Amino acid sequence: MRLVILATGLAIDRIVGDPDRLWRRLPHPVVLFGTAIAACERRLNRPHLGGSQLRRRGAGVIAGLLVLSAAIGGLLHIGLSSLGLWGTAIEALIVAVFLAQKSLSDHVLRVAKGLEESGLAGGRRAVSMIVGRDPESLDEAGVCRAAIESLAENFSDGVVAPLVWYAIAGLPGLLAYKMLNTADSMIGHKTERYLHFGRASARLDDVANLPAARLSMLLIAGGAWWRLGLRAGRNALSVALRDQGLHRSPNSGWPEAAMAGALDLQLAGPRLYAGGRVEEPMMNAAGRPVATADDILRGVRVFHAACTLALAAVIGMAVALSVF
Repeated sequence: MRLVILATGLAIDRIVGDPDRLWRRLPHPVVLFGTAIAACERRLNRPHLGGSQLRRRGAGVIAGLLVLSAAIGGLLHIGLSSLGLWGTAIEALIVAVFLAQKSLSDHVLRVAKGLEESGLAGGRRAVSMIVGRDPESLDEAGVCRAAIESLAENFSDGVVAPLVWYAIAGLPGLLAYKMLNTADSMIGHKTERYLHFGRASARLDDVANLPAARLSMLLIAGGAWWRLGLRAGRNALSVALRDQGLHRSPNSGWPEAAMAGALDLQLAGPRLYAGGRVEEPMMNAAGRPVATADDILRGVRVFHAACTLALAAVIGMAVALSVF
């Protein structure tokens, strides 16, 4: 039944996404997670304390928040289980809320649309909504690369990882993962303020995303094979296996390198963020150096195919378990 709920949630998210009218009236659960994380950080992350004490405080905060979010997920599941089919439908809606298929592709497509309608300025405005790097430092090719990299990375931690953790542990696993991922995005940075306090969140998020990153690579390769041909699929797989270690993240390199191979593009490389410049080699250095808006559209096609393959895999597992 968990896999049936997951498949339904994936389908709902693919079609409906995150309706703006709803979340303008109600706070999104991830916003509530962020509020809790920010409150704990303001109260406990004191700059005058030593690094070891800040690391202990940060570890205690994320441990407490994970236990709380998992407990809420467990209570929700217990309550919904008593409602029969209505409860099953509501749980599928909750799962859909924590996935990001439609919202991610919509945001990335806005970058291509912004470039088409308003040139570089429009592309920079749109890409600033989905990446942390300085948009003013990007030329048109840089805007396109940033959008494609964000699409690939967020496929892993915005779609595949929630799918994996719900499949493993139901609502407790899903809510705990989203709390952890939100904490990593807020306090898991290697800046002076968060270096020690956010260390536990960053390390745990790396561990939690290990299976999803590798699975997302396979799904992107499959999506590339389906939509762009056998050569693109093979290239996605070979580049990911060869170049994933060039990325500073132990996980982001897998889907990004796969997308680089699928589109025959150079991705990653030197990037400028608010916190400073990141020096990294290009993944798929033999690929095309200049990305275009058409590459964004091809990347979204691969992304949609990968999402469809993920849904098919969940349905296939559900059918297999029901038979055997």
